[in-house]
Amino acid sequence: MQCIILAAGKGVRMGKLTENCPKSMLPIAGRPKLEHSLRMLPDAVTEVILVVGYLGGVIRKHFGTEFDGKIIRYVEQQELNGSGGAIHLVKNMVEGKFLVCMGDDLYRKADLERMLQNNLAVLACEVEDSSQFGVLETDEEGTLVGIIERPHSAQHTLVNTGAYVLNKHFFEYPLVSISDTEYGLPQTLTQMRNTYAIVVERTTTWFPIGDPEALLAAQLKINDFLV
Repeated sequence: MQCIILAAGKGVRMGKLTENCPKSMLPIAGRPKLEHSLRMLPDAVTEVILVVGYLGGVIRKHFGTEFDGKIIRYVEQQELNGSGGAIHLVKNMVEGKFLVCMGDDLYRKADLERMLQNNLAVLACEVEDSSQFGVLETDEEGTLVGIIERPHSAQHTLVNTGAYVLNKHFFEYPLVSISDTEYGLPQTLTQMRNTYAIVVERTTTWFPIGDPEALLAAQLKINDFLV
């Protein structure tokens, strides 16, 4: 099983913290964030493809070609054209079903393991204020119907955590543009719903790290994610 981790961005909101360090390598509890990401992956994952960009050499030097018993491979996202563009860079590297995670976020191993029971899935979390995230729409069976991206009103609802189970059929669909320069992974995935069931798995334990305040809070939250 393969896992794709998206870790190409600079992290502009982190300010000076990312002047010499990629956002995904900022320390949490004495370890780079990406180390925690790799240790939290399901045991079924034997190979990780890191999509790197800004200061990608720092990531390559730290992890090399093997970490925690998993093969590590790299692909460079020279043009930061969104999560959809990032996934298409690994189109010819993936085999069968694969996991996708965001390099900035903390996920529970148990949630990722549960996701892998599906052919297509997205991990969702119910939050009090959805204004900073994409809102997921589901049907009565709990499968994905659509996604409402920002800007939208704040509400207590189900949002996208950026963790997915995809398969090779994903690449049969055209990338969906979400701006003049970016393509969206979840928007492209939604096109598949008329042919394939996209299961929305739920979690109550997910932590996105987008700014210095969240990075500071993650120092305490990390214990909720350690195996």
